[in-house]
Amino acid sequence: MLNIVLFEPEIPQNTGNIGRTCVATGTRLHLIGPMGFQISEKAVKRAGMDYWKQLDVTEYDGYEDFVEKNPHARVYYATTKARHRYTEVSFEEDCYIMFGKESAGIPEEILVEHEDTCIRIPMNEDIRSLNLANSVAIVLYEALRQQNFAGMQSEGELHRLSWKE
Repeated sequence: MLNIVLFEPEIPQNTGNIGRTCVATGTRLHLIGPMGFQISEKAVKRAGMDYWKQLDVTEYDGYEDFVEKNPHARVYYATTKARHRYTEVSFEEDCYIMFGKESAGIPEEILVEHEDTCIRIPMNEDIRSLNLANSVAIVLYEALRQQNFAGMQSEGELHRLSWKE
């Protein structure tokens, strides 16, 4: 199972949307505090809709708490400062993909300790960053694609009509 890690998220709507994406993909969500909101806030639940109660989520007091409780985790650090694109790595089935807080990303002190597993989403140089929820979806779906979307529904059915044979 893949793991999404949010380092000190600040915007409840982003975390709610990411939680919904995690439920839809069977992905665990890890939240490293301090956060800029309470998990019980309506904005988180509203963005996550009624899926929030199905979410596999773990909260941590800080980065050290996360590392201590996940000592053997293979972590990829999503950052605009990375040298490697997210499409250049092979995501393991049980890896962790960390995203930083909206205003500042993952601290550089953490990034320099993990240079080989820092990844980036290419974008125009005129923009500072993408929306956090969008970034999570982009990288997560690449990891799922690499795993052939294992365990996920890959075909849909029409409600009123039928597909042509």
